[in-house]
Amino acid sequence: MDNITDGTWDSLPVKLNDSILETLKELEFTYMTPVQSVTAPGSEHIICFLPLPAMYVFSTFIICFFSRQILLIGGSNPIEDVEKFKEQGANIVIATPGRLEDMFRRKADGLDLASSVKSLDVLVLDEADRLLDMGFEASLNTILSYLPKQRRTGLFSATQTQELEKLVRAGLRNPVRITVKEKGVADTVAQKTPSRLSNYYTICRTEDKFNNLVAFLRQHKHEKLLVFFSTCACVEYYGRALEMLIKKVSVQCIHGKMKNKRNKIFADFRTQKSGILVCTDVMARGIDIPDVNWVLQYDPPSSASAFVHRCGRTARIGNLGNALVFLLPMEESYVNFLSINQKCPLQKMAPINDVVDVLPKVKAMALADRAMFDRGMRAFVSNVQAYAKHECSLIFRIKDLDFAALARGFALLRLPKMPELRGKTLPDFIETNVDTNTIRYKDKNREKQRQKMLAEQKDKDQMYPVKKNFMKNQSWSKQKNKKERRKKRADKRKHNEESDADEDDMKELRSDTRLLKKLKKGQISEEDFEKQITSLSKPKHKAGGTPCSGSDQDDV
Repeated sequence: MDNITDGTWDSLPVKLNDSILETLKELEFTYMTPVQSVTAPGSEHIICFLPLPAMYVFSTFIICFFSRQILLIGGSNPIEDVEKFKEQGANIVIATPGRLEDMFRRKADGLDLASSVKSLDVLVLDEADRLLDMGFEASLNTILSYLPKQRRTGLFSATQTQELEKLVRAGLRNPVRITVKEKGVADTVAQKTPSRLSNYYTICRTEDKFNNLVAFLRQHKHEKLLVFFSTCACVEYYGRALEMLIKKVSVQCIHGKMKNKRNKIFADFRTQKSGILVCTDVMARGIDIPDVNWVLQYDPPSSASAFVHRCGRTARIGNLGNALVFLLPMEESYVNFLSINQKCPLQKMAPINDVVDVLPKVKAMALADRAMFDRGMRAFVSNVQAYAKHECSLIFRIKDLDFAALARGFALLRLPKMPELRGKTLPDFIETNVDTNTIRYKDKNREKQRQKMLAEQKDKDQMYPVKKNFMKNQSWSKQKNKKERRKKRADKRKHNEESDADEDDMKELRSDTRLLKKLKKGQISEEDFEKQITSLSKPKHKAGGTPCSGSDQDDV
């Protein structure tokens, strides 16, 4: 950590509390980071910290040594949070927007947080741009309405967005922009990633992508790695596969849908010297994991800015680090896009050596346990859906995806039923000859429940047999065309009928108008007008029939 920061803690113009300095010394935080050196307020008043949802502020554990603090996040019991705050209070509140907003509304539970924050001195919004992107604007506005106007506010983010600029202009008084650059880097260089980060990309075929990942992890098993996937389902599926395929290595999974387990997994991984953490973008921002050697992006993130934040999990505070993104041949233009759009240059990595086909082993795992089979199907569907929603839609186009190769790369036993595959034939994908309905869960209780549901469904089908609909045997596109033709014929008949009725009405209206004009000009008397208008309004009948007089009559 030599010569990478701008000073020691005791060099601040406002001296810190002795207990704080002692704690910093014990934890061997001798130097401030560049950001700390230019933003440290030297204040010991209340700090309200709003990180991203589910991003636990482990980097602030230092405050536990010298201050009363409270952590308010989703997943914990709000009533327990209320009681804890009432009992011990806090001069530092670390919270997510949703939970903090909820706490302000707990007056009925005996917590008057609005009164407590009247003496607030500093408000900090970490990852401020992401807070706005995730739709927390309403929650933030509610929170800000309770806070005193005279306060110090800090917005921290590695990336600047238009929304953040608007917030700065509209919500801050006398704003001062502080930009931190690395020493030795010219001002003309606009690169957003650290200079000590080696950023690579590799190109591989769809069906070879997972094989390349496994080979790379096996070659770096003594290092600390983060592996990013696009969805929670992909983390669950590939994480389980990696646990079986990478021997003698700690492989852990973490994603946004986890609740209580996430804290422990994160804490454990932070302390490890080596290991693999398979994750979603829930780990891309607002967290600090020491000594990460590699950040692997198996799936490019949905937004370009997230790419930079993922890379930022390594090469932190002056340390060396590496990042690698796996791209398909049709996605190679993403490299130029990142260089221009995010000022993030990448260099091509040499082909990964000793790549072997591990997909048969993954298939065997699915055949041995229905839980793994289910995970694979969910992962495939979620991956396709995430790909369709990619922000860089000119590069990541779903119409370019080879679904057969993708299914092979996922080691699927059969294709799932999903809208994106409707009407498609994929001769290059060969389904297993095993009846997948016979695959059992390893968990006996879960399999018992499945068998019970299957028996109930069978009884229901026998009791209420479904009538065969031969149309269902036709392709979906033919069924749709037939329905459309039938609808068009019905609409045409209706239009013709209405046209006939409209024509008669128009003729009668024109006759009435002519009679009215004659009356006004004195060409006919009122008596003649009444007689003629009455005769015109009598019900008409079709040729060959008689008018209806209120009772049924026989045809002539």
